[in-house]
Amino acid sequence: MDRRRRKSREAIFAAFSELLSKKNFSQITVGEIIEHADIGRATFYSHFETKDYLLKELCEELFCHIFDSTKEHGHTHRHIFDCDAPDSVFLHLFQHLSRNDNHILDLLSSQNNDLFLRYFKVGLVDLIESQLETFEIRIPAELPRNFLVNHIAATFVETVRWWVENKMQESPELITKYFFLVIH
Repeated sequence: MDRRRRKSREAIFAAFSELLSKKNFSQITVGEIIEHADIGRATFYSHFETKDYLLKELCEELFCHIFDSTKEHGHTHRHIFDCDAPDSVFLHLFQHLSRNDNHILDLLSSQNNDLFLRYFKVGLVDLIESQLETFEIRIPAELPRNFLVNHIAATFVETVRWWVENKMQESPELITKYFFLVIH
Protein backbone atom coordinates (compact mmCIF):
# COMPACT_ATOMS: atom_id res chain seq x y z
CA MET A 1 0.00 0.00 0.00
CA ASP A 2 1.44 3.39 -0.94
CA ARG A 3 2.02 6.04 1.70
CA ARG A 4 -0.95 8.22 0.73
CA ARG A 5 -3.40 5.29 0.89
CA ARG A 6 -1.91 4.15 4.19
CA LYS A 7 -2.30 7.66 5.69
CA SER A 8 -5.93 7.84 4.54
CA ARG A 9 -6.62 4.42 6.01
CA GLU A 10 -5.00 5.38 9.32
CA ALA A 11 -7.03 8.63 9.40
CA ILE A 12 -10.23 6.65 8.86
CA PHE A 13 -9.28 4.18 11.63
CA ALA A 14 -8.42 7.02 14.03
CA ALA A 15 -11.66 8.90 13.32
CA PHE A 16 -13.74 5.74 13.64
CA SER A 17 -11.99 4.72 16.89
CA GLU A 18 -12.63 8.16 18.38
CA LEU A 19 -16.30 8.03 17.40
CA LEU A 20 -16.68 4.48 18.75
CA SER A 21 -15.29 5.55 22.11
CA LYS A 22 -18.12 8.12 22.35
CA LYS A 23 -21.07 6.60 20.50
CA ASN A 24 -22.74 3.31 19.76
CA PHE A 25 -21.71 1.71 16.48
CA SER A 26 -25.27 1.86 15.10
CA GLN A 27 -25.43 5.63 15.69
CA ILE A 28 -22.28 6.44 13.71
CA THR A 29 -22.70 7.44 10.08
CA VAL A 30 -20.22 7.22 7.24
CA GLY A 31 -20.62 11.00 6.92
CA GLU A 32 -19.37 11.48 10.49
CA ILE A 33 -16.38 9.24 9.85
CA ILE A 34 -15.53 11.14 6.69
CA GLU A 35 -15.83 14.49 8.47
CA HIS A 36 -13.67 13.40 11.42
CA ALA A 37 -11.06 11.82 9.13
CA ASP A 38 -11.05 14.90 6.86
CA ILE A 39 -11.29 12.81 3.70
CA GLY A 40 -13.65 12.59 0.76
CA ARG A 41 -16.49 10.10 0.41
CA ALA A 42 -14.77 8.44 -2.57
CA THR A 43 -11.63 7.94 -0.48
CA PHE A 44 -13.65 6.22 2.25
CA TYR A 45 -15.34 3.90 -0.22
CA SER A 46 -12.07 3.11 -1.98
CA HIS A 47 -10.96 1.56 1.32
CA PHE A 48 -14.19 0.14 2.78
CA GLU A 49 -17.47 -0.96 1.22
CA THR A 50 -19.49 -0.16 4.34
CA LYS A 51 -19.19 0.90 7.96
CA ASP A 52 -19.49 -2.80 8.91
CA TYR A 53 -16.44 -3.64 6.79
CA LEU A 54 -14.58 -0.77 8.46
CA LEU A 55 -15.36 -2.23 11.89
CA LYS A 56 -14.21 -5.68 10.81
CA GLU A 57 -10.99 -4.28 9.28
CA LEU A 58 -10.28 -2.14 12.35
CA CYS A 59 -10.60 -5.15 14.61
CA GLU A 60 -8.45 -7.27 12.33
CA GLU A 61 -5.78 -4.56 12.22
CA LEU A 62 -5.80 -4.08 15.99
CA PHE A 63 -5.71 -7.77 16.77
CA CYS A 64 -3.64 -9.17 13.89
CA HIS A 65 -0.69 -7.12 15.08
CA ILE A 66 -0.61 -9.18 18.22
CA PHE A 67 -1.50 -12.46 16.59
CA ASP A 68 1.16 -11.95 13.88
CA SER A 69 3.85 -11.48 16.53
CA THR A 70 3.81 -15.25 17.03
CA LYS A 71 4.39 -15.99 13.37
CA GLU A 72 7.26 -15.41 10.99
CA HIS A 73 7.49 -11.70 11.73
CA GLY A 74 9.81 -12.18 14.69
CA HIS A 75 9.71 -10.08 17.84
CA THR A 76 9.67 -6.67 16.18
CA HIS A 77 6.68 -6.01 13.97
CA ARG A 78 4.45 -3.21 12.79
CA HIS A 79 0.85 -2.84 11.78
CA ILE A 80 -0.79 0.21 13.33
CA PHE A 81 1.41 -0.49 16.35
CA ASP A 82 5.17 -0.64 16.47
CA CYS A 83 6.71 -2.63 19.29
CA ASP A 84 9.13 -5.20 20.48
CA ALA A 85 6.97 -8.14 21.47
CA PRO A 86 7.64 -10.04 24.72
CA ASP A 87 7.98 -13.81 24.70
CA SER A 88 4.44 -14.36 25.99
CA VAL A 89 1.78 -13.42 23.47
CA PHE A 90 -0.72 -13.09 26.31
CA LEU A 91 1.51 -10.61 28.15
CA HIS A 92 1.86 -8.81 24.83
CA LEU A 93 -1.91 -8.47 24.58
CA PHE A 94 -2.19 -7.11 28.12
CA GLN A 95 0.67 -4.66 27.53
CA HIS A 96 -1.08 -3.14 24.52
CA LEU A 97 -4.30 -2.87 26.50
CA SER A 98 -2.48 -1.27 29.41
CA ARG A 99 -0.91 1.38 27.16
CA ASN A 100 -4.26 1.96 25.43
CA ASP A 101 -2.50 1.70 22.07
CA ASN A 102 -4.60 3.09 19.26
CA HIS A 103 -7.46 3.70 21.73
CA ILE A 104 -8.04 -0.05 22.00
CA LEU A 105 -8.90 0.27 25.67
CA ASP A 106 -11.40 3.02 24.91
CA LEU A 107 -13.02 0.70 22.38
CA LEU A 108 -13.14 -2.23 24.77
CA SER A 109 -14.53 0.01 27.52
CA SER A 110 -17.16 1.57 25.31
CA GLN A 111 -20.75 0.51 24.77
CA ASN A 112 -19.47 -1.37 21.70
CA ASN A 113 -17.18 -3.72 23.62
CA ASP A 114 -19.18 -6.87 22.82
CA LEU A 115 -18.55 -6.29 19.09
CA PHE A 116 -14.82 -5.98 19.64
CA LEU A 117 -14.56 -8.89 22.02
CA ARG A 118 -16.43 -11.09 19.55
CA TYR A 119 -13.97 -10.23 16.75
CA PHE A 120 -11.12 -10.56 19.20
CA LYS A 121 -12.20 -14.05 20.24
CA VAL A 122 -12.20 -15.28 16.63
CA GLY A 123 -8.51 -14.44 16.25
CA LEU A 124 -7.78 -15.59 19.76
CA VAL A 125 -9.07 -19.11 19.04
CA ASP A 126 -6.51 -19.49 16.23
CA LEU A 127 -3.78 -18.05 18.44
CA ILE A 128 -4.56 -20.40 21.32
CA GLU A 129 -4.70 -23.36 18.97
CA SER A 130 -1.12 -22.55 17.92
CA GLN A 131 0.00 -21.83 21.51
CA LEU A 132 -1.75 -24.67 23.35
CA GLU A 133 1.53 -26.21 24.49
CA THR A 134 2.37 -23.03 26.47
CA PHE A 135 -0.43 -23.86 28.88
CA GLU A 136 1.26 -27.05 30.04
CA ILE A 137 -2.01 -28.82 30.66
CA ARG A 138 -2.93 -32.43 30.13
CA ILE A 139 -5.84 -32.77 27.75
CA PRO A 140 -8.10 -35.66 28.77
CA ALA A 141 -8.81 -38.01 25.85
CA GLU A 142 -12.57 -37.52 26.12
CA LEU A 143 -12.26 -33.68 25.92
CA PRO A 144 -12.43 -32.36 22.36
CA ARG A 145 -9.47 -30.10 21.61
CA ASN A 146 -11.70 -27.42 20.07
CA PHE A 147 -13.77 -27.32 23.29
CA LEU A 148 -10.62 -26.67 25.32
CA VAL A 149 -9.40 -23.98 22.91
CA ASN A 150 -12.79 -22.26 23.01
CA HIS A 151 -12.81 -22.45 26.82
CA ILE A 152 -9.36 -20.85 27.08
CA ALA A 153 -10.34 -18.11 24.59
CA ALA A 154 -13.53 -17.37 26.54
CA THR A 155 -11.54 -17.25 29.77
CA PHE A 156 -9.08 -14.79 28.24
CA VAL A 157 -11.88 -12.55 26.92
CA GLU A 158 -13.57 -12.56 30.33
CA THR A 159 -10.23 -11.83 32.01
CA VAL A 160 -9.83 -8.78 29.76
CA ARG A 161 -13.40 -7.69 30.51
CA TRP A 162 -12.87 -8.09 34.28
CA TRP A 163 -9.52 -6.27 34.16
CA VAL A 164 -10.95 -3.32 32.21
CA GLU A 165 -14.07 -3.09 34.41
CA ASN A 166 -11.83 -3.03 37.51
CA LYS A 167 -9.80 -0.10 36.14
CA MET A 168 -6.80 -2.29 35.30
CA GLN A 169 -5.33 -2.05 38.78
CA GLU A 170 -3.12 -5.09 38.16
CA SER A 171 -0.01 -4.80 36.01
CA PRO A 172 0.04 -6.61 32.64
CA GLU A 173 2.46 -9.10 34.18
CA LEU A 174 0.18 -9.81 37.15
CA ILE A 175 -3.01 -10.17 35.10
CA THR A 176 -1.12 -12.53 32.75
CA LYS A 177 -0.10 -14.56 35.79
CA TYR A 178 -3.73 -14.67 36.99
CA PHE A 179 -4.87 -15.86 33.57
CA PHE A 180 -2.33 -18.70 33.52
CA LEU A 181 -3.16 -19.69 37.10
CA VAL A 182 -6.83 -20.09 36.20
CA ILE A 183 -6.05 -22.09 33.06
CA HIS A 184 -3.55 -24.44 34.69
